[in-house]
Amino acid sequence: MSASSSSNDLRNRILFTIFILAVYRFGTFVPLPGIDPEQLKIMMDGNQKGLLGMFNVFAGGAVSRMAIFALGIMPYISSSIIVQLLTGVSDYFKNLKAQGETGRAKITQITRYGTVLLATVQGYGLSVGLESSANLVINPGAFFKITTVTTIVAGTMFLMWLGEQITQRGIGNGISLIIFAGIVAEIPRALVTTFELGRTGAVSTFMRCCFNIYDFSYFYFINSDYFIYCFYGKSIEKNIN
Repeated sequence: MSASSSSNDLRNRILFTIFILAVYRFGTFVPLPGIDPEQLKIMMDGNQKGLLGMFNVFAGGAVSRMAIFALGIMPYISSSIIVQLLTGVSDYFKNLKAQGETGRAKITQITRYGTVLLATVQGYGLSVGLESSANLVINPGAFFKITTVTTIVAGTMFLMWLGEQITQRGIGNGISLIIFAGIVAEIPRALVTTFELGRTGAVSTFMRCCFNIYDFSYFYFINSDYFIYCFYGKSIEKNIN
C-alpha cells in the first residue's frame, strides 16, 4: 500500500469519526416528547450539585436537557461488565469464550440483548420518576411511559451502533470516544459551576483545588503515552536428523 493511500485512509477515518461524534452531540439536544422545558430547567438548576450533575457530565449534558440519549451508553457498559463477570463464573460463558470467533459473536449478541433489557428497565424508571415531578410531564399516563421507554431504548441502541461504527471504520474504541466526547463537552460548564459554588461559599477553596487537580490529572493521563515492555524467552530449535 502506497503512502498516499495510507494517508487518504487515515483522513477518511478521522473525518468519519468526527461525523459520528457530531451526530452524537446533535442527539444530546433532541428532547424526549411530552416534557415541559421550563419545568425541566427549574428542576435541573436545583440538582446540578449532586449525583445527577455528575451523571449529566458523563451523558454529555443529555440528562439536563432530558434528551433521547439521556441514558448515554451506560446500559451497554453495564451489560458488558455483567457478561464479563459471568464469563469467569459460568461454564456456559466459559465454553463460548473458548469457541473463538463464533463464541465471541454469541457473547456480543448476548451483551446487546442485555443492553436492551437494562435500557428498558432504566427507561421505565426514568418515566416514572419524571411523572412524579410536579408539572414536569405535560400529559402523564401510559402513553407517556411507552413513548419514553421506546425512545430511550432506541437512543441507547443507536448510540451503541454509533460506537461500533467508529470502532470498525473510524479511529480508536468507539464507546470510549463517545464517553470522552460527552465529558469534554461538559467540562466548561462543570468548571463554571465549580467556581460559582466557590464564589458563593458552597464549596471551599480546598475542594476547588481538588477539582482542578482532578481535571488536570484526567487530561494528563488521557493524552499520555504508555509503554509496556514485553520480554520473550529465547526459542531454541533442535534439528533431529
